[in-house]
Amino acid sequence: MNDWTILPRLRRDILGEGITYNAQEGSLYWVDILGQRVNKYDLATNAYHEWGMPDLIGWIIPRAAGGFLAGLRSGFHRLELDGLARVSAVPSPVIPNGHRLNDASTDHLGRIWAGSMGMAEDGHSGALFRLDPDGQWQEVDAPYRIANGPAHSLDGRLLYHADSARGLVYQMSVHDDGSLGPRAVHITFPSEWGSPDGMTIDAEDGLWIAHWGAGCVSRFDPDGRRERVIRLPASQVTRPCFAGERFDRLFVTSASVGVDEPLAGAVFEVAPGVRGVPQKPFAG
Repeated sequence: MNDWTILPRLRRDILGEGITYNAQEGSLYWVDILGQRVNKYDLATNAYHEWGMPDLIGWIIPRAAGGFLAGLRSGFHRLELDGLARVSAVPSPVIPNGHRLNDASTDHLGRIWAGSMGMAEDGHSGALFRLDPDGQWQEVDAPYRIANGPAHSLDGRLLYHADSARGLVYQMSVHDDGSLGPRAVHITFPSEWGSPDGMTIDAEDGLWIAHWGAGCVSRFDPDGRRERVIRLPASQVTRPCFAGERFDRLFVTSASVGVDEPLAGAVFEVAPGVRGVPQKPFAG
């Protein structure tokens, strides 16, 4: 018997990422970065819907005011998905040619933390940005080759963020004004673990990380010790997300780009054995 199931849909993502749970709707949202698509799946009805995007899209995050904030290749945008997708730019960092926004999450105050990367993945020219509810943004850490994550401790005092190309997960303290303390290496991925990709926190402050190239998602305790591994039938898994009424269901996106695997690009569900916590909507 498998320890996983897949969401029932015909399509597979080229580069599935940015999965988030809208508890008010009971729906999962995630993106296909290279497929330029936003996906929605209703957990109660199994209804699936998708929207094409005008550009590469790294993530979407629900807004407290309604709709979403999205990270397109060119920067931050408001996104409305009422029937047709409507996109409008908001003030954001200038993302250089050949770069894109990659992954993001909110903290306990509803601020967005988002990383960028070079699309050729051959230089350390990516950065980490913070977007505040008042619309002001700031570059808070650099450089990165492939910025991934991020996630936050339950009390909001620690930020976890990865550079996938280096195989490192960093831990940084978060100050009251949103600035960061120095990077400290929290977890080092040996080659057999693949590369650290997207991540999330559970209700016990455990850090769940998707392993790109190693076909699994792992839980690390607050000291950085790997204490649980869930294997999946796709090598390129990208981001975990807790969902459901009790936040006891874990969904994991994956990618099919560059591999010939029957289930690559599927969204998997596994039983994590622990509950997650709701992700704060963007407060802006």
